[in-house]
Parts: sequence; structure tokens; C-alpha cells
Amino acid sequence: MRVREINSTEIAKLAGVSRSTVSRVINNYPNVPQNTREKVLKVIKENNYYPNLFGQVLAGAKTGTIVLITIDDGIISSDPIHTYLITRVIETAADYGYYVLTMVIRDSKSQRSKDKIKEVFHQRRVDGGIVMGVNKTEEFVEELVEEGFIIGILDQEASLRGESNRITYGFPNKQSASMATEYLVRLNHRNIGVINGNMNRLAGIKRYEGFVEVMKKYGLTIRQEWVLPGDFNKQSGYNAMVNLLVRGVELPTAIFTVNDSVALGALKALEEFSVSVPDDISIIGVDNHLLSEYSTPALTTVKVDFEEIIESLTVHVIKTILGEKMDKVPKMNLELLVRDSCKKI
Repeated sequence: MRVREINSTEIAKLAGVSRSTVSRVINNYPNVPQNTREKVLKVIKENNYYPNLFGQVLAGAKTGTIVLITIDDGIISSDPIHTYLITRVIETAADYGYYVLTMVIRDSKSQRSKDKIKEVFHQRRVDGGIVMGVNKTEEFVEELVEEGFIIGILDQEASLRGESNRITYGFPNKQSASMATEYLVRLNHRNIGVINGNMNRLAGIKRYEGFVEVMKKYGLTIRQEWVLPGDFNKQSGYNAMVNLLVRGVELPTAIFTVNDSVALGALKALEEFSVSVPDDISIIGVDNHLLSEYSTPALTTVKVDFEEIIESLTVHVIKTILGEKMDKVPKMNLELLVRDSCKKI
């Protein structure tokens, strides 16, 4: 049987109170006698009444919803790190009584994509948002921040303007790349290559900087034929390694990959070309991908605490929406996980 919709006027009539009293009960105002409050709540429960969200928003109430915008032109569900980050946002928001609206944007520069994103905010369907997969700068993010919306940004440099509605958390990109490259040097590797990430994104820029910094520190030559373009996905690692192998040039003794997804792609290519890891070449990654310890060989990597970063960002956004202060931004800890993909020479 179809449930009949009921409005606040009918609730007021059934409870024997004014419509404004019903509104004060719904919004938990303190100036309502306890017996009146209980009477109204009883009628609300008996009639399965839920206030109209649109009307509440028009009146200035919170929606209890944030939007999670993921920018990626690939298949997100195939990347365990992306899937994990999305899930942690949803779970963390739920702990604070918030829902998460999700959006996947293939091209953040297209006007259609920007209009879709801004529409969600301008229609007041959300109280704030979190953006992942951003380039070093994103026009739509800048516009939303300038308009006063609360935006959490994952892995972008903090603005010098210090806007309270811009909440930026960055990964320890340069430090993690330096730690990985230092480890290869300690294993006596001198001929070291790199598979880069997307150089329009902060992680791509900073992780390459970390690699370069360590190579210069030890006076090691960066050979351009071993600086391979890539992205942050497995396919790009596979393609970069295949392109190196088919050129028939001398191989480095070790390769730093910008993340574990890229490393797993590189491992697949090396296996297909019968290049042994780590006997012929060592491979190291960053992130500690969920599948890294199960690869063949198990991947040596630098562990980044994604859970703490994404949980803290989500909490920070929600607390800012609620007018509360964040206790502190967590320190990003790194840990070298030595497995089987690197060898001392």
C-alpha cells in the first residue's frame, strides 16, 4: 500500500499545536515544553513524517551531505587505493552523521564538468566537498573557494592566502621518493631509472624532485633514456617499461616507480620479457598498494598512511561545516617495507 505523504501543517493539527511549534521541535529548539515536545514527536513517529529537505535548506539548515569529487580518466574501481580512499571518506562521514554524494569527473577542464560540479553547490545539495585527483591548480576549485564554499583538497599545496574554507592535505611526496631512492643507493645501485607520474599533479612533480635530489646528493648521473613518462596507474607502468625494453638500450640496475600501481605494471612487463626481478633489475615503489605484498616478487615500497590522511581531511571538512575547530593536522609518517623486489649489488 502506498504511504500517504503528510506535511507539517497536518502534524500540527494532529498534535494540537501550531505549525511553528512543530518546526521548533524538528529543529530541536530549547524553548518548547517537554510534554509538548514529546506529544509532537509521538505524532511524527506514528505518521512516519520526514521534513522536506529542500524546504529546510531554503530556510538555511544543513543538508548533512558532502560531495566527494574524484578526477580520473581511467577505471577507478580497478585501483584498490582509489577504492579504499573513497570508502574511508564514506565511512568517516557516516561516523559524524553525514552522507556522501560521489561524482567522477573525467576531464576537470571541460566546461560541462565544471558546470555539473558547481550546480551541486549552487543548488545547496551539499554543505561542502572533498576533491581527489587534482592537478597542481584546478580552476573550478579556485572558483568554489572564492565563492565561499567549504572545500577539502587532497594532495595539493596549501594556499598562501590562508582561506578558512580551503582545507588542503598533502601526501609526503618528496620525502617518500627520497626514502625509496636512498634505499636503492644503500644497496649500491648507481645506475637508477625512474618511471614518473602525471607531471600536472603535485605528486608527480614532488616525487620526481625527491628522486632528483637524492641522485644529485650522491653525484649520480640521471640518464634521460631512463627517465620514463607515466601516470599513476598500472597500465602506464607497463607501457613505460615495454617502451624501454623494446628500445634495446642498456638497462639501469634499479628503477624507482612513482607509486606501487606503476611498479606492478612494470613488473608485468619485465616478466613478459624474461627480465628477472631482482636479479637483473631492482624495482621499488611508494604507497604500499593493497596488492604489493602479493606480487611476484613481493614489492619493496614506502608505506604512506592513507587512512590517517583521508580520515583527518574528512573530519576537518565536516568540523569546519559545523563551525568546530580541528584539533591538529596529523603528521604524515613513512615506513620502508623491505620485501623481495630489490637486491644489493
